[in-house]
Amino acid sequence: MDKGLNRIKSQCKSNSGSGREGRAKDVSKGSLPGLRKWLPLVATCLGTFMLLVYATIVTVALPSMADGLHAGFGSLQWIVDVYTLALAGLLLGMGSLGDSLGRKRLYVLGLAFFTAATLVCGLAPDVQVLIAARAVQGVAGAAMFATLLPLIGLTYTGRDRPKAFAIWGAVAGAAGCAGNVAGGILTRFLSWQWIFFGAVPLCVATLALSVKVLARDAGSPTPIDWWGIATFTLAALSLTFAVIQGGESTWSSPATLLAFTLAAVLLAAFLLIERAIAHPMLPLSLFRKPAVNGMLIAAGVYYFSAFGFLPVLALWLHDAAGLSSLETSLVITVQPAAFFATSALVGSALHRMPARWSLGGGTLVVALGNFSFLALAPASSWPALLPGLVLTGLGAGLVSPVLPATAMASAPATHTGTAAAAANSARQLGLALGIALLGTVFHQHAAATAPTSRTAYADALHAVFLTAGAIALAGGLAAFLLLGRHDRTRPEFTVSGVRRPRTP
Repeated sequence: MDKGLNRIKSQCKSNSGSGREGRAKDVSKGSLPGLRKWLPLVATCLGTFMLLVYATIVTVALPSMADGLHAGFGSLQWIVDVYTLALAGLLLGMGSLGDSLGRKRLYVLGLAFFTAATLVCGLAPDVQVLIAARAVQGVAGAAMFATLLPLIGLTYTGRDRPKAFAIWGAVAGAAGCAGNVAGGILTRFLSWQWIFFGAVPLCVATLALSVKVLARDAGSPTPIDWWGIATFTLAALSLTFAVIQGGESTWSSPATLLAFTLAAVLLAAFLLIERAIAHPMLPLSLFRKPAVNGMLIAAGVYYFSAFGFLPVLALWLHDAAGLSSLETSLVITVQPAAFFATSALVGSALHRMPARWSLGGGTLVVALGNFSFLALAPASSWPALLPGLVLTGLGAGLVSPVLPATAMASAPATHTGTAAAAANSARQLGLALGIALLGTVFHQHAAATAPTSRTAYADALHAVFLTAGAIALAGGLAAFLLLGRHDRTRPEFTVSGVRRPRTP
């Protein structure tokens, strides 16, 4: 889905400073001659591809899962959401764990659990087992995601390093398109289970290759903020449960109110923990800088509004427009294709303009795309969706390429890596909350009338896109203002994460 899901390129510099790069096997300096030196990149790119594909591939299979597993709307939301929530909640903490255990060890361990969880997803006899297996997929995916770019930085130096990062970014960007299409084909001609079974051989091959060719790195005794990880993750889970539960029952039900209360208590506990400990997962001093707040708002909001509506859109295409799973996947693929094209064509130019124009402006384009969906009528079919899909993809493509470097440039030099990781966490949390809240809006409006009529579907989608558009509009304006008129957060980082001096 997202070429810009870049994690902390600046860690490569810190790794070098700590001597870890010297302890690694420097594959690029001749230990693997010729094309063999790129085998570690193949291993990390395959892991990246699978990790990001499973954020999107289930979307087009949701109608088939609903039929096969007799799953309700709330369960379908959790099938998508629990994976994203695990990524959002654990990404920062897994970075610290990688420092302690060693990046290769954590990546291989994550990939092994990811492989096993993928197999269990395909074998799941009911929706509860599927959701649990997807949660394990997400935890394992966070371990992989937190170590991918540091592993590339450990392995490649000199001219090979920017080339490796560029290839990795292209693979990450292509994963969104491939996930939708592959999900549609496998569901249409085999069954939804094969979106999981089909990846198991590739996972096993990637695991074997990773064990053999990835550079070893010695772990360092880095303190891990276990309490911060636990409270942040549980707060995100409680909030998402409250939103989904409120849509399925009522906002005043005891379960919903208890979940909201628990989320507030856990969030307060997280803030107290981060303030009190010596090595916090997320230093609260970052939030004293308006530019950091603007960057995080843009990161969470553009993912919320650009991608949070895709599960309900897939249901509309299948149930109301009458499209097959393959046809649904091809329609939805218009959005990641627009995203990928925008990032590829203008991504480098975006780094030469103030960050408020790319982050704030891109989020406002996402809002425009959301509002363009309001032209959808009860009798409309899939062509009515194309302008909105193109605009939301275009807006996301304006934000994503510059977000990691903007995050690093907006933070103090001692916290550049943490800021970039926080931006990735904000994106994943925005997506998780978007799926939950927009799905709840859709469910409540559709259930208020005849839930299977085209008029009910159209009215429900209008409510979804009004909500998404309003949030994107507010978030885009806030990001634009917080990043400031005298923009001092223009990305100024080389591929290794070293800050370049500003030129007049």
